[in-house]
Amino acid sequence: MTQPPGRTSRDVGCNRRTLISAVGGAVTVGLAGCLGDPGPPTYDLAQSSFDPDHVGYDRAIPVKSGITMFRRGLRRLGYYPNATVPNSVEIDWLHPVNYIGHNAPKASPLLTPDGETILVPADTGKIHAFDPDGDTQWATRTQATRQGFHATPIVVDGTAYLGGYDGANIGQEAAMYAVDTATGEIEWRTEEMDGSVAIGSSAGYWDGYLFVIVEHRHPKQKGELWVFDAETGEPLRSDDRIDGMPHPTVAIDPAYERLLTGSNDGRVYAWEFPSLNFAWFYKTDAQVKGPIATYNGTAIVGSWDHHIYALDLEDGTKRWSVETDGVVMSAPGIDPIEGIAYVGSDDWHLYAIDIETGDVQWATNLYGRLMGGITVTSETVLAGTTAAELCAVEKTTGELRWFVETYGHVTSAPVPHNDRVYITERAVVSGYWDEGKETTTETPGHVYCVTGIS
Repeated sequence: MTQPPGRTSRDVGCNRRTLISAVGGAVTVGLAGCLGDPGPPTYDLAQSSFDPDHVGYDRAIPVKSGITMFRRGLRRLGYYPNATVPNSVEIDWLHPVNYIGHNAPKASPLLTPDGETILVPADTGKIHAFDPDGDTQWATRTQATRQGFHATPIVVDGTAYLGGYDGANIGQEAAMYAVDTATGEIEWRTEEMDGSVAIGSSAGYWDGYLFVIVEHRHPKQKGELWVFDAETGEPLRSDDRIDGMPHPTVAIDPAYERLLTGSNDGRVYAWEFPSLNFAWFYKTDAQVKGPIATYNGTAIVGSWDHHIYALDLEDGTKRWSVETDGVVMSAPGIDPIEGIAYVGSDDWHLYAIDIETGDVQWATNLYGRLMGGITVTSETVLAGTTAAELCAVEKTTGELRWFVETYGHVTSAPVPHNDRVYITERAVVSGYWDEGKETTTETPGHVYCVTGIS
């Protein structure tokens, strides 16, 4: 802490082509080290604007209907206590959406509060909307045409908010969007963060304000915490102390009054919330690219130094760490009733860790890198892998219940709803990382709806 400054044996490829063929037809201006002058309008987030006693672990948001967000809440627990995961499943429908390389998870599907629209931001710069039967409601093309979207939206009262990689296009800056969820119409677009390249961070929302992390490539690789007015898109204030281009989604824990993010410089940064006075940073030995989850005064953090960390929210003190055999960029899933964190690693394993002690309860080999968010229900843990699979694992034992094979690399967080599970995947791309070679999309990445077999 630093103050301010055993899967069942099988062939991994078995039955894949059989399954695919069966469903084929369904087929800024901040000052370094301090907050910039917010300017008018007045930025005011009083402590009295929230009541922690009424903020549940399943929906860590203000007491208000009409809101859905990435990881289901500001604490980013990925916890769905009322969701039912079927005992056996099949693919109901799928659509191609992602076509571009990039060694990062793609945006996760997000359901509107009524469950009637599934929003899927794509790496092509399109935002897709499907109904539960897989029919297209609308598709909106944005200016983020080179690398598109990696952030998952947040929906508030019929408007979806998300940031894009608009700055990957020459002459553009990173941009925030507000989109009408019924029509796909862009309500506003903000591109006022000088030198910015991307917003890979999913937004947090509180009391009319949006909190996001913005990446800057020039004059040097840095990042900023930005606050926007949700109604108008106006940037209100920023803090540019982050070194390294940051990707993680902001986590907000109202009860412990902290806002956190990680960065490519290996640090976890923490601000007081809602004042946004800087609190502390903790330095790991490699990049912190994945989302952070908070529970009971503890932040669960994955690092590319192969470790999973538990940090004290008040001062950043390390409580424990667990070493894996690979990079950790998976978003932790938390069971707040049992106090267990479920975290994936590039070593192919899904880990169940007691948050109080740091003891590993079990570690299950899923035979593929686990890059995306881990989802927790009352009995089941859901995880996608780069071995082209969605896996369901028993919470208490780590035993594999079932797996579904897909076309590409499943890097989104699985989203369960009404006995269905929605996921998106990365495309299978060749030549993207090979200098001098032509990039070819071998297979596009899809959005899937997986349902129970009756």
